Amino acid sequence: MSLILIAMILALLIPIYVAWRDDEIWQKMLAFASISSKTSMMILIISVVRDDWMLGVVGVIILAVGNAALMLLAHIIKRLN
Repeated sequence: MSLILIAMILALLIPIYVAWRDDEIWQKMLAFASISSKTSMMILIISVVRDDWMLGVVGVIILAVGNAALMLLAHIIKRLN
């Protein structure tokens, strides 16, 4: 279990590096969407292992609402440009 979490955290570092390095707004938004998705998947895996469904509900809310908010922000930025 801990090996899976370590691998997921290492995979989470890749979009963090991309967001830190790139100055283009679209690349940053893609990196933040990737971070949101990977974090919610980590929460869902932990909730299944611990058999804690309340934590799973939080993971699903983060997955649904986090990406929806990011898409709304992308459309607003696209309209402004």
